[in-house]
Amino acid sequence: LIHQLFISATVAVDFGICGWLLTILSYFIVFITLPFSACACIKVVQEYERAVVFRLGRLMAGGTRGPGIFFIIPCIDSYRKVDLRVVSFDVPPQEILSKDSVTVAVDAVVYFRISNATISVVNVEDASRSTKLLAQTTLRNILGTRTLAEMLSDREAISLQMQATLDEATDPWGVKVERVEIKDVRLPMQLQRAMAAEAEAARDARARVIAAEGEQNASHALSEAAAVIAESPSAIQLRYLQTLNSISAEKNSTIIFPFPMELIRSLRCFITFLCYYVNVV
Repeated sequence: LIHQLFISATVAVDFGICGWLLTILSYFIVFITLPFSACACIKVVQEYERAVVFRLGRLMAGGTRGPGIFFIIPCIDSYRKVDLRVVSFDVPPQEILSKDSVTVAVDAVVYFRISNATISVVNVEDASRSTKLLAQTTLRNILGTRTLAEMLSDREAISLQMQATLDEATDPWGVKVERVEIKDVRLPMQLQRAMAAEAEAARDARARVIAAEGEQNASHALSEAAAVIAESPSAIQLRYLQTLNSISAEKNSTIIFPFPMELIRSLRCFITFLCYYVNVV
């Protein structure tokens, strides 16, 4: 403990005569109250933490302490623990006017961590809160230069641009912005209904085009089939009989159909031939 306190004293910055007198007095009190003063002198920081130590209000030379055990002098030393883990926060929905004059509500989530504990304590009062406020203004500024179509289709590009802008702006605060994600883009109800109507009209138009193409293909197929059947009278009769068979199989009913014209023609030819033969004989 005495060795660590000696090292702590040697790395301290110049405090002036009064500062050194207070420091020497504090060391003397610690020595004469050992081992009870050890409870107030020994501090511990976790692996993911760092401690920024101040002596008489001035930053100690050597930067941060930790992880593990470090020592302070009561009454003249103070410290602040800084968490180095990645932290996330939600950016509240922001009312944004897009480049094509459409008002949308956009929210996002930002992931960041403290990269320099000393700077995050010395250069800014509250690094986390400042980063949150800056994220809101950055989101509005970036999306204000985009159209509605770009907001809906280029979310990844917008997220990367916002991450780069935030990371550059928060670097003097000792903050590293790891990632930014656009969560939701909410449109006004009137615009939602208009887009839904437009999408429905587009679907109806595509359905009509497909139906028209189907009818066209079917008509071509029927025309080709009719041409093939017309070349063979026997095929017409066979198709006629198949149709009658299909109709009779659907319902148990009596069907009256006309006498086949081809049979009448054949019978007429036979009678004509028979009359001619009788006259000749």
